[in-house]
Amino acid sequence: MNNYFELQIKINPDLEDVVSEFCFEMLPCEGVVLAEEVYKDLEMISTTEGTLKVFLTEEPQNLSDILKQERDLLKSRGLSDEELGSWEYVISNKPNEDWSKKWKEKWDITRVTEKIVIVPDWLEYSSKENEVVIRLEPGCAFGTGTHQTTQLCMKAIEKHMSKGAKVADIGMGSGILAICAKKFGASYAYGCDNDETVIDVAKENAIKNNAECTFELNTADKINEKFDFVLANILHNVLAEIMGDLKNIMNDNAIMVLSGILDEKKLVVLDAIKKHNLHLIEEVHQDQWVAFVVKN
Repeated sequence: MNNYFELQIKINPDLEDVVSEFCFEMLPCEGVVLAEEVYKDLEMISTTEGTLKVFLTEEPQNLSDILKQERDLLKSRGLSDEELGSWEYVISNKPNEDWSKKWKEKWDITRVTEKIVIVPDWLEYSSKENEVVIRLEPGCAFGTGTHQTTQLCMKAIEKHMSKGAKVADIGMGSGILAICAKKFGASYAYGCDNDETVIDVAKENAIKNNAECTFELNTADKINEKFDFVLANILHNVLAEIMGDLKNIMNDNAIMVLSGILDEKKLVVLDAIKKHNLHLIEEVHQDQWVAFVVKN
């Protein structure tokens, strides 16, 4: 293969998954890695600023305009300049030195809890008794299992989901949460996303994990069935906007996990929870992120 292009973008590491998803959707991207993130004892350690390395098959036209448009979109959704990072970038032509594998160098096994383990698909791993092992191709869609918001959801599944529950994951990205729910005994796991590029990725991940899930291009307001357990790992302002739609797909006494919320933005989501008469049963924190577990 010919040379590749390495795009380096200065971002807030908290938005790694969001920016990565955008890169896969809008750019000729084959992989991403956050340069300043490291692993210690199989757990990802975050830094306060980071350089997202994006590996491209060709140099995009109008790259400055594309990045500005996406950053402005996120800013219009309530994120500040500090929360976004500068998005300053450089792009360089690199020789082909196994470039397609280079982005995998800093990925390792992630232990979410004593029971839940996320394993990159190219690594060998011998599971222990009663472990829930999820195999993924990290970086191919939102929801790699390493980000705090995804881990908060998986912890909530382990703690709050009843076996046999009918589960929905709204904005499912890679499908990791629906797959996790299925492995914990969900009778039915449904996921939807408004990004058509992630649907096939999620389906492939489900097959890889022997987890029977239904994934489709859809949004919460168009779903005509109800669920016992709902997951929504989305930006805080989007959660607030669609809270009524999320409540409408909950069965009586259903539980919902709301994640993707920076601690400083949690009041926006709490106000929406109160507005729609949902009952808060737990507030869980991991670093600067918070998730709410609510009941209908």
